[in-house]
Amino acid sequence: MAATTARLLRLLTLLQSRAVWTSEELAEELAITTRSVRRDVERLRDLGYPVRASRGVGGGYQLGAGRALPPLLLDEREAVAVAVALRLAAGGAVAGIGEAAVRTMVKLDQVLPATARAQVAAVHDATTTLDASAPTVDPDDLLTVSRAIRDDVQLRFDYSAATGATSQRRAEPYHLVVSGSRWYLVAFDLDRDDWRSFRLDRMSAVLASTFTFRPRVAPDPATYIQQATTQRWAVAARLRVPISAEDLRPRVSRWAQVVDLGGGVSELRVSADSFDDLAAWLMRFDEPFEVIEPEELKAAFGRLGQRAVALAT
Repeated sequence: MAATTARLLRLLTLLQSRAVWTSEELAEELAITTRSVRRDVERLRDLGYPVRASRGVGGGYQLGAGRALPPLLLDEREAVAVAVALRLAAGGAVAGIGEAAVRTMVKLDQVLPATARAQVAAVHDATTTLDASAPTVDPDDLLTVSRAIRDDVQLRFDYSAATGATSQRRAEPYHLVVSGSRWYLVAFDLDRDDWRSFRLDRMSAVLASTFTFRPRVAPDPATYIQQATTQRWAVAARLRVPISAEDLRPRVSRWAQVVDLGGGVSELRVSADSFDDLAAWLMRFDEPFEVIEPEELKAAFGRLGQRAVALAT
């Protein structure tokens, strides 16, 4: 049985390595008869692999695309290439790619040999990304946090607050949230006995402990991070936008809260360090809007308009 399983894995690897194989070529590679090749192909089909067969010149066996992605067999060099690409994608700017890349990194990390892991680390250490505006997140810390969330184990780490103060934290990790170019961890802080959010680029010496925990009833991670990141601003305002919440939310999810007012109208809640900053930033917002409150924001738009006129003349 072990020999048959090994042969099936070898057959699957061959089918993934090139588009079409004849039964004779497969038989020669596997050192079996063409009849055994046909039997092994049927076994793969029974396992859910879409192996197609075609006759005539240029025909043979071909691994097709199925509804569900079958397990992918990679040699060490291919695994290193995929792991490096995933690490780059995890910190990239392509919408929706970062979180999927991290989930895939966690799966691949479980089976990656130590030698391959060292090669991936070497490539990462030797690579610099030219994006000074984006905070840097250690991919190993990202993996550690993701595995801890998956396995329900406590995390220990050092944390640097925005004020520069550092502390050691013990937390039960719950969920990762990506907002813009930043990664946030929603976790239950054991020493403060409450839910907290942590920026991953401010975490260091991240270690997963052996202590497991039973998941608590947790807040919605996206809402929690959105509220946590807007509460730190000095001023806030409310805008009325003639767009449904369903259509507006995907456009502003990284920097504002959206409240559905019904009838295709939404309320946008925004924050900033000052009303002048908020007015200047909102001038880049392409959608039409009306200021509900406060009057200070309307006055800031007036000052901005006067300055624009002065500069234009």
